[in-house]
Amino acid sequence: MKLRRERNRREPGRKSSAWIITFSDLITLILVFFILLFSMSQIDLHKFKAAVGSFQERGDEKAALEQKADGQHKKKTKHSEDDLLKKINDYIEKNQLSSLITAKRDERGVVLVMQEAVLFDSGKADIKDQAYPLLHKIAVLLKTVSNPIRVEGHTDSRPISTYRFPSNWELSAARASTVIGYFTAIEKLDSSRFLAVGYADTKPVRDNRTESHMKENRRVEIVIGKSNKTD
Repeated sequence: MKLRRERNRREPGRKSSAWIITFSDLITLILVFFILLFSMSQIDLHKFKAAVGSFQERGDEKAALEQKADGQHKKKTKHSEDDLLKKINDYIEKNQLSSLITAKRDERGVVLVMQEAVLFDSGKADIKDQAYPLLHKIAVLLKTVSNPIRVEGHTDSRPISTYRFPSNWELSAARASTVIGYFTAIEKLDSSRFLAVGYADTKPVRDNRTESHMKENRRVEIVIGKSNKTD
């Protein structure tokens, strides 16, 4: 009996210290966990630099290829526009149109310029009867190319205020639309190729101080844009 009482007195103390073992195991696990994290965070500096350099080399190579492709595309586009301009000038000369139309090339593409008097009466947007043969010849030319086409109307700085055209904006836009209407309705050109733009007097080629300068500003420009083809 005495031995049993002594054992019972010792049991509470033994049970109360059992948590130390569990706590020690927990601390050990945490320590191992942080050691693993630390070991995983170590980066081989040389390998890292090699990997970064590889990506940089690939990026530089890609940029060089893109720059080369862009240069080739620009060169091809310029060559194509030069050929188109020559073709148009030859066509103008062959058909004796040089007194009615001029051709040039700028950042927009190849541009055909016709003065107002060739197509319209002053302050009107109805095509003159004598202008139809000219527009037909231009349509024949446009059918030989697939480029997008923008028709721009331009006026001089003198104001206009009529029932149909309250300002030069309406007049210039109507003239551009009328020309496109002829190409699509009469010549059966694809309407999806065309865009009508009215600039009024905002893009003069000369100042508006003299009648001859204003005459040059009153014009319609047919802009043959860059080809949509990517090959």
